[in-house]
Amino acid sequence: MKIATKYIHAGMEPDPSTGAIMTPIYQTSTYVQEAPGVNKGFEYARSQNPTRKALEEAYAQIENGKHGLAFSSGVAATDAVIKLLSPGDEVIAANDMYGGTYRLFSKVFEKFGITFTYIDTTDIQAVQAAVSSKTKLIWIETPTNPLMNITDIESVAKIAKANNALLCVDNTFASPYLQNPLDLGADIVMHSATKYLGGHSDVIQGCLIVNDDSLREQLYFIQKSSGAVPGPMDCFLVLRGIKTLHLRMQRHCENGQKIAHWLRNHPAVAKVYWCGFEDHPNYAIAKKQMRDFGGMLSFELKNDTLEAAKKVLSATHLFSLAESLGGVESLINHPASMTHASIPREKRIANGLTDTLIRLSVGIEDADDLIADLEQALA
Repeated sequence: MKIATKYIHAGMEPDPSTGAIMTPIYQTSTYVQEAPGVNKGFEYARSQNPTRKALEEAYAQIENGKHGLAFSSGVAATDAVIKLLSPGDEVIAANDMYGGTYRLFSKVFEKFGITFTYIDTTDIQAVQAAVSSKTKLIWIETPTNPLMNITDIESVAKIAKANNALLCVDNTFASPYLQNPLDLGADIVMHSATKYLGGHSDVIQGCLIVNDDSLREQLYFIQKSSGAVPGPMDCFLVLRGIKTLHLRMQRHCENGQKIAHWLRNHPAVAKVYWCGFEDHPNYAIAKKQMRDFGGMLSFELKNDTLEAAKKVLSATHLFSLAESLGGVESLINHPASMTHASIPREKRIANGLTDTLIRLSVGIEDADDLIADLEQALA
């Protein structure tokens, strides 16, 4: 089945009682049972909900996986993955990642005896060297947030399997439209569905997709026991968003390419981070494992001062200054003080995330209007 057809029909079955083509919003906390333990597949809404079930099936289908699980946020989904581990276990993680992930790892789970080692996962030899007998999980983002680095998923998956470790890929920046990590050997795919999957900046949600039955059961037990589940209205909104994912991503990619090249030629811009440039150090890998290069990019000014960056950040009109990404509207962001503020400055600087870096989530507006907005802001 082609992507466009899959996305429109993923998880969708007409309502058996009415024939409604859209999955109903089952706004209920519990379900009447015919007798103790005799039910229609649903007992209590933290454990199961028909709207969520449809969405979880859709998640699995669009990522070419067998099982999907929905969570109340991307961080909640990440939390569930780390809860697979035990004290003394080690996680190899990318040194360029979302600040909320770093905060969860370093401030919440380290005190429970789990060790996190942060490395440049684009360097496959460094990944191989970092793995030890205690390594139980490798966690990567690709493209990374916000420096747009690309990790070779297939190569890291081979290292993980050879060392009896799991590989989890945060696929938020790419979306299933551009990249499918399970097809490349990953064990778990994570999304902040708040972003491209929802696509309209109106819902907070996360998800995990796996193929292994046992792994699904472990994660479902954590989901049910910890209770970080989304409500039915949120599930309905993401189901609706998935239907247009392919159309939106096509425009995100087109606009992202135009703006990346335009910024690179602008006299006020020193550097643009976008994985679609042929001279990007990981371009060949990106081209191999992605269908296109997306609408996320970052840039630095030649006037490399915080004051200059703040002027640009505060001067746009169509690009709204806000956290998050992946919505139909364009956003501009200052990672050092916003999405990545929880990472200590010395670590950010060492990894290449400067105090003056500006991140763009390019929306689906007219590209010429977006360029005009950036032009007046840079002026």
